[in-house]
Amino acid sequence: MNKKRNAILTIISILLLALFLVYANNFLDIYVVRILNVCAIYTILGLSLNLVNGFTGLFSLGHAGFMAVGAYTTALLTMSPAVKKQIFYMAPLIKPLDAITLPFPAALIAGGVLAALAAYIIGAPTLRLKGDYLAIATLGFGEIIRVIFTNTQNITNGALGLKGIPATTNLWWSFGTAAFTLVVLMSLINSSYGRALKAIREDEIAAESMGVSLFFHKNLSFIIGAFFAGIGGGLLGNLLGTIDPKQFNFLFTFNILLIVVLGGMGSFTGTIISAFIITIANEVLRFLDESIDLGFIVFNGKLGLRAVVFSALLMVVVLFYSQGLMGTSEFSWDRLFDKSRWGRIFQRKPLEKGGTDQ
Repeated sequence: MNKKRNAILTIISILLLALFLVYANNFLDIYVVRILNVCAIYTILGLSLNLVNGFTGLFSLGHAGFMAVGAYTTALLTMSPAVKKQIFYMAPLIKPLDAITLPFPAALIAGGVLAALAAYIIGAPTLRLKGDYLAIATLGFGEIIRVIFTNTQNITNGALGLKGIPATTNLWWSFGTAAFTLVVLMSLINSSYGRALKAIREDEIAAESMGVSLFFHKNLSFIIGAFFAGIGGGLLGNLLGTIDPKQFNFLFTFNILLIVVLGGMGSFTGTIISAFIITIANEVLRFLDESIDLGFIVFNGKLGLRAVVFSALLMVVVLFYSQGLMGTSEFSWDRLFDKSRWGRIFQRKPLEKGGTDQ
C-alpha cells in the first residue's frame, strides 16, 4: 500500500514540477528564470561534490577546475566558426577546433568526459593522500588548470575568455540534467559500489580488510563527481554566454562546498534544498550592496555588506544544525507520513531528575 502511495505522490510531484517549469518559462521574468537555472546548476555541482566529499569522505577542493574544463569544452564545441574567428584575434584557434560545431547535448557530454579524464589523471597521484594533504593537492591541481587556461591563448583565448557562447541552457536543460544527476547518483549510492564508498568514509582500514579496493572506489567517485562537475560547468557557460578563467577560482569551489556542508554531508536531499536556499538568499540580500531610498530614510549600502550578513546568517544556521539541514538523512514519503515520528518531535521532553511540572 505504501509503495503504491509513494509512487503516486512521486508522479504527482514530477507533474507539478513540470507544470511549474512551463509556467516559469512562459510567464516569469527573465531574471527570475535565470536564478532558477542557476539553482538547478548549483544543485548538479553540489550533488557531484557531495558524492566525493560527503559519501566517500574525500576532502577535495579542485571542483572549480573540472567545471572550467566542462565549460570551455562545451562552449568551444557549440560556438560557430564565424564567432570563433571573431574572438580569437590575438592568436587563431587551433585546428580542427576552429571549424567544429556540435549539437549542445554532444558538446555537453564531451565536456563531462574531458573533465572525468582530467580527474583520472589528477586522481592517480593524489588519491593516495588523505585529509588536508589531499585537499591541498586537489586545490593545487584546480589552480593549475585555471593557470593553464589563462595562458593557452590559441585554445581558450587566454585571459580574454570566450564571448558569444550560444545561450542554449534553459529550465528544461538545467532541471532535466539535475534530475538525471540525482537519479544516477542515488542509484550508485544504493548499489554495492555506494556501500563500498560509505564504508571507506567510515573506516578505510576496516573497508580494506573486507576486500574493498580503496584506490579503485576513490577513483570511481572522483571521476564520476568530475564528470557531473563538467556537465554543470557546461550548462553554466551556455547560460551566461561568456566565461573567463577568473570565474573558476577557489572561491567557486568554496561556494559549492558551502552548499554541501549546509545541506548535510552525505545527504542529496539536503544538497538540493541548500542549493536553492543559498542561491536565492544571495540574490535577495543583493540590496545590501546598493543604496536604497525609502522616502523617509536613505540606506547607504556598502559593497561587501551582503557577504558579511549572508555569512553571519549561515553561521547561525550551522550553530543550530551542526550536521547540516538534513544530516545524512534523505527525504522519503514514509518519513513524511510517519505519525509517530512527528509525535516524538512535538512531544514534551521528560522532566529532569528533581524537576517539577509547571
